[in-house]
Amino acid sequence: MAKLNLSVAVGPYDRTRALIDGTVPIDGVKPACMTLSPEEIFFRAFRQAEFDICELSLSSFTVKTAQGNCPYVGVPAFVSRAFRHTSIYVRTDRIKKPEDLKGKKVGLPEYQLTANVWARAILQDDHGVKPSDIHWIRGGIEDADRPEKISIKLPADVKLEDASRGKSISTLLKEGAIDGFIAPRPPSLPKDTPNIGWLFPDPVAAAKDYFKRTGIFPIMHLVGVRRALGEKHPWLPGAVFKAFEQAKKVALDQLSDTSATKVTLPFIEERLTEARALMGEDFWSYGVAPNRTTLETFLRHHHSQGLSSRLVTVEEMFHPGTIETFKL
Repeated sequence: MAKLNLSVAVGPYDRTRALIDGTVPIDGVKPACMTLSPEEIFFRAFRQAEFDICELSLSSFTVKTAQGNCPYVGVPAFVSRAFRHTSIYVRTDRIKKPEDLKGKKVGLPEYQLTANVWARAILQDDHGVKPSDIHWIRGGIEDADRPEKISIKLPADVKLEDASRGKSISTLLKEGAIDGFIAPRPPSLPKDTPNIGWLFPDPVAAAKDYFKRTGIFPIMHLVGVRRALGEKHPWLPGAVFKAFEQAKKVALDQLSDTSATKVTLPFIEERLTEARALMGEDFWSYGVAPNRTTLETFLRHHHSQGLSSRLVTVEEMFHPGTIETFKL
């Protein structure tokens, strides 16, 4: 069988490197790999479906799946995960605790970003601050004219408006025109800018507590295969999942080899030990079964926040060939 010539677009992570450099093959595929920023991949994928296999925003994917017009079928290789307690910045001269955000203005680059869905879930579940309690201001972190990549229709009780023309949300936070900022990236400001800091003074401690209580390690990105390709070649999504699993294993094996650390950061061995003590040996798990609670929590909040027109199920997100895998 001739191999399929397919484009692959992912971020340059340690867990994708072995796939990008060809150390790990995708069975039946001759890949043309592109390492791009998530913002570029998502924009091009959801506007024009430019890639055959690519990293996708979990939120945007869920929006399109609920609408029934997603150009990709999901593969449960979760190439980006993050605790989002570090994503919430505030004017520390006004906001002392999460509950203080009620009735305040909070900026974000796009309302439907996955990081923002998780941040709002944390605020609601742990602190009783509902999305309707906040006045949302949408604008780019740096570029004042950044658009939403896909159209959304929010509940009537959620107030969202665009930032003043020519003003980024970083600038608005610095000027005090907004009280908070939620985004996957920090504000585009010097770190010592007065009166601006994390909502959670010790976000790592807050994230560890969150995991101990919920067992949730938030998922940000999954992998997608162009739907038409998955239908024509039903073996393909399973082959893609297998390759991403193998590439992640290569990365973890290298991370565990402390004879010469593979990461330009001290204390890697200690941090790895801490992560496994808190979260288990497979702390960055792929697959549906070990991530069902995390996925169902996300889907529930995504729907309740008005982003998905209906409650999406876990099973309809992923190709059947990736939900269960063989074991030797």
